Amino acid sequence: MKFKFNFLTIPFFLVSGFVIGQTTNIEGSKYQFKKIALHETTPVESQGKTSTCWSFSALSFFESELLRLGGKNVSPLSEMYIVRKAYELKAEKFVRMDGKINFGEGGAFHDIPLVIKNYGIVPQSIYSGVTTLSTTTGTISDKRGEGYNHKKLYEELNNYMQNVIAPINNGTMESFNPNWKKGLNEILDRYLGENKESFELEKKNYSPKSFATSLGLNMDNYVSLTSFSNHPLNSKCLLEIPDNWAWGESYSVSLEDMYNTTIEALKNGYTVAWGADVSEKGFSFKNGIAIVPKDASTIEVKGQDSKGFNDAGADKSSNAFLNPTEELVITPEVRQFAYDNKTTTDDHGMHIVGLYQDQNGKNYFLVKNSWGTNNFPQGYLYVSEAYFKYKTINVYLHRDGISTGVKNKLNLK
Repeated sequence: MKFKFNFLTIPFFLVSGFVIGQTTNIEGSKYQFKKIALHETTPVESQGKTSTCWSFSALSFFESELLRLGGKNVSPLSEMYIVRKAYELKAEKFVRMDGKINFGEGGAFHDIPLVIKNYGIVPQSIYSGVTTLSTTTGTISDKRGEGYNHKKLYEELNNYMQNVIAPINNGTMESFNPNWKKGLNEILDRYLGENKESFELEKKNYSPKSFATSLGLNMDNYVSLTSFSNHPLNSKCLLEIPDNWAWGESYSVSLEDMYNTTIEALKNGYTVAWGADVSEKGFSFKNGIAIVPKDASTIEVKGQDSKGFNDAGADKSSNAFLNPTEELVITPEVRQFAYDNKTTTDDHGMHIVGLYQDQNGKNYFLVKNSWGTNNFPQGYLYVSEAYFKYKTINVYLHRDGISTGVKNKLNLK
């Protein structure tokens, strides 16, 4: 695929914020990581006090796709434009389903292609989605908790939508307002800024759809893989998580195929969007690492994670974060049991940009997060093979990053 357009507003740095020569997760740690593969990405951002990781991680992934395809000085796409238009789509489905589906802040990687196909996309410089920030700092802050806060936005949206569907559920359809979308958009305008129907960039005029076309990304080229045994192997399935409101499809593959696909994609120049459970004791953004110690009792936890998993969460301390440790052996059965008993849940979307090995030859993924840069790896963390196998909900990548053998199993052309 040929890269068609190159927009320049913010300087790009290779794996911005992450020091390429950095070989450990936190000061004082004895972990020593050796780079196997590392790919270009745009700067780390903060989702603030929102549950919009799905938009931040997926757009980070697509920005890396633009870089992979030859883009230079690629600047961030607007996460909040995606959030706004996704709210419009999920509200419509919520009404059509009489309120019997999830209407929340969360989403899935599938939402980005859905929005882009229906509405297009704009640069972040054109639509920040912050209506009051300019009166404080004048910029979108990189610090966790600043800039974005959707508590009141979601409360008002949810109350509004519950009132919209009330006549449907209480048998008073004569009071149903068929023009309910007008009120929804007034709320979105107030909290995120007025909708963008056209804009000028580098002396060219665009609509969101024409700008999306100019990027040269084919949204049909991206595939979600998952691995749970309640679905037939090597077949399409619905990702059974509440935030999959759009009913996006995934392919069910073996655990080894999901893991090896991610490894080989990284070795072959592709990055991977990663949906995962981050509520485990061994996931510590502050310590720059995610592991599954065989003895989880060695991890001391103080405080608790935020409800929306939108910050670094509880304080966790353990010798295992400082010294390579024996981890739990993760089999498909162990993984499925955690999914079935709800100890594995869909918490957070992130972006895998690199592959590393520790001094013992164990693989770790370098993961770009959206909680700002207030940890030692400056917004990144190292995720062990065991943690990935145990707690991955799904991975999302370009179909060309998938091996021929796996594509043949899935009948992917």
